[in-house]
Amino acid sequence: MSGTEPRHVAHESVEERLSGVLGEVEEKLAAEIIAEQDLHEVKQPDDEDELPSMSEQIAEQLGGVRGLIESSVPVLAFVLLNVILSLEALGLEKREALLWAIIGSVGSALAIGGVRLARRQPIRHAVNGLFGIALGAWLAWRTGDAKNFYLPGILLTFGQAAVLLVSVAFRKPLIGYAWGIMANKGKQDWFENSRLFRTFQWLTVLWAVSLTVRAGIQFVLWQIGEANAIGIVRILVSWPIYAATFAFTIWAIHRVTSAQRRETPVT
Repeated sequence: MSGTEPRHVAHESVEERLSGVLGEVEEKLAAEIIAEQDLHEVKQPDDEDELPSMSEQIAEQLGGVRGLIESSVPVLAFVLLNVILSLEALGLEKREALLWAIIGSVGSALAIGGVRLARRQPIRHAVNGLFGIALGAWLAWRTGDAKNFYLPGILLTFGQAAVLLVSVAFRKPLIGYAWGIMANKGKQDWFENSRLFRTFQWLTVLWAVSLTVRAGIQFVLWQIGEANAIGIVRILVSWPIYAATFAFTIWAIHRVTSAQRRETPVT
């Protein structure tokens, strides 16, 4: 240091050196602690990540196309086996044919669940389907009438329609709650949006009507004892009605939310 250099410059230089040394020591200590305790930085989720579309999320919750197919297989197995084995040419008694139809239906449901387990895939939908199939099979065997295989599903569908209508009456439309959970990050702020609220009200009514029509057709056939016709209607009529209602729901909600986004002024 030259004699002409101001004293405060030399003083600041010493402080800077001390600060640098202390900083290096702190960094080394932190690195040693992380290495010793096996600590790692946890990456925080990015709130701005784009969520899957509403249709993708709802389809996932309901099992998607695969879920619809898998839930139809046990019913199809029951219908086919009951029709084929009931033919007089085979010489089987009605109750014996019913037994094999039940075995085929429950067996196919178990097989679907087993395949999912083997592939380490979710079995929630398979378990739910198996429960309904098992209950229907028990009723059919206990009463000796194949039509009762479908009775739990018919009653459950009527019950779902009733719950939806009650939610509308209390101005708590369940379709709105479903949208909030699956497509709005769990937020139920649609109550404050009058246009969305009205949309969810009438969409909930639409779903109730759809379920009532599906169950109503099957119930009429159940009353007149057309067991095989119930199975055919459930596969060839009920699922198309469900798919159409689902697609219309997605379109209606998207139409409202898109229109409101366009109407919102950009700040």
